[in-house]
Amino acid sequence: MNVPACSIIVPVRDGAAFLAESLPALVAGAGEDAEVIVCDDGSRDGSASVAAAHGARVVHHEAPAGPAAARNRGARAARGKVLVFVDADVRVRADAIPLLRRELDDPAISAAFGSYDDAPPARSWPSLYKNLAHHFVHQRSRREASTFWAGCGAVRRDAFLAAGGFDPAYRRPSVEDVELGYRLRAAGHRIRLVPEAQATHLKRWTLAGWLASDVRDRAVPWARLVRAGRGLPADLNFTASDRAASALVGLALFLGAASVGRLWLLGAALSCLALAAFLDRSFLALAAHRGSTTFAIAAAGMQILHRAAGLAGFAYGYLFTNPGTDVPESDERALEEGGLEPRAERDPLARSERGVWGVRP
Repeated sequence: MNVPACSIIVPVRDGAAFLAESLPALVAGAGEDAEVIVCDDGSRDGSASVAAAHGARVVHHEAPAGPAAARNRGARAARGKVLVFVDADVRVRADAIPLLRRELDDPAISAAFGSYDDAPPARSWPSLYKNLAHHFVHQRSRREASTFWAGCGAVRRDAFLAAGGFDPAYRRPSVEDVELGYRLRAAGHRIRLVPEAQATHLKRWTLAGWLASDVRDRAVPWARLVRAGRGLPADLNFTASDRAASALVGLALFLGAASVGRLWLLGAALSCLALAAFLDRSFLALAAHRGSTTFAIAAAGMQILHRAAGLAGFAYGYLFTNPGTDVPESDERALEEGGLEPRAERDPLARSERGVWGVRP
């Protein structure tokens, strides 16, 4: 049997319906020299059977341990020198994986990731907003990236193992891919954003769902990374314009709270929100183009909610965090219990059997 050059790894828990939509395109676009591995993380809905029916190799684990640990199990079973991670609710375009692999033809590049496209099948306003926002950020950002994205991303297997894999302390879909990207960059590896490598996100969002995800799974853990000394990137959704817009939203909230009996403060708060929307005008133009003018107006409101939730979550995660105990991704936790050997110098994936994966956000 020929050894595959590329291993495509899909973590899943109770995602049979998503796999039925995403695997046909993934298998078709994988290439003859690639293997598809579905890591079933304790599913109870027949996800493993769906994966096997579509020709994927299934790595099964009885007890749910989380997407980070599931990807690590897939990497341990993989035979390819290039690992491509694709989420179960992501349907790749035909050229997405070839584009990522082509990027790694450059020996100076260790990892590459793509982008959601601008045509999600779920057309509710929260779903359309969430997916278009992700697409917009990845399309405008610098190609020389400072983090990683596991929704549709590739990494050299040796670099992945040397970095220690994903941190299995993340037991929900969170910033485990961002944290891995920080470690890859700290080790001197270059990461490339390939905006042409696009995929369709099949997830259906609700307003409450994405706000909870923004706070619990993004803002709070990312703040803990910052508290642990990792810093914030200067691109993606942390550009100078983004930071200014978020600051304006925060100022508007403060002014609004202080405006009781002072109508001029309320006017100042509304002016801050209007200026924040002006800074987001490029995104809102995309929202109008892919949705409608009415949707773009709604997207402006949802963008304000997104920034307000992010500020609240970031403040909580930064202020109420003990870096020694609350930050599993901190430098201390990057070492095994002996404290002398980096995780990657022993069994880099040894901890992947622990933990519990909660409900997908």
